[in-house]
Amino acid sequence: MPHSPRWHNDRLWVLNSGAGEFGMVDLKSGEFRPIAFCPGYLRGLAMHGPYAVIGSSMQRKNRTFQGLPLDSALKKKGAEARCGVFVVDTRTGDAVHWLRLEGIVDELYDVVFLPNVTRPMAIGTQSDEIRRMISMEEGPLT
Repeated sequence: MPHSPRWHNDRLWVLNSGAGEFGMVDLKSGEFRPIAFCPGYLRGLAMHGPYAVIGSSMQRKNRTFQGLPLDSALKKKGAEARCGVFVVDTRTGDAVHWLRLEGIVDELYDVVFLPNVTRPMAIGTQSDEIRRMISMEEGPLT
């Protein structure tokens, strides 16, 4: 289940979502070469210098996502799937930072770097907070 291909530093990086793996594709052989395992269903990849930011989701409770290699990898490592973000050093495969999301959020679909942003935030859609933070003009689009 390849996901989120990115071309960075003359390499094709990709997430092997169904196995919880991040790695690169050998363009000569076409083989995927994993460099890191992240505990979750991986979607969303952003590259910056030697670092990869990877989105991780909890496993869905439907047949489509049952019996994946991720299930046995988590069991073998004694780990549970997490919803969050991992920062992986592409030189070593080490997760150098991570952020776990808990509560009603259990899936991420993409991640992105926001250059020159000093106070990023997520705005919920369940409260009136979004009405105070985002405004839209009324009338027809021109």
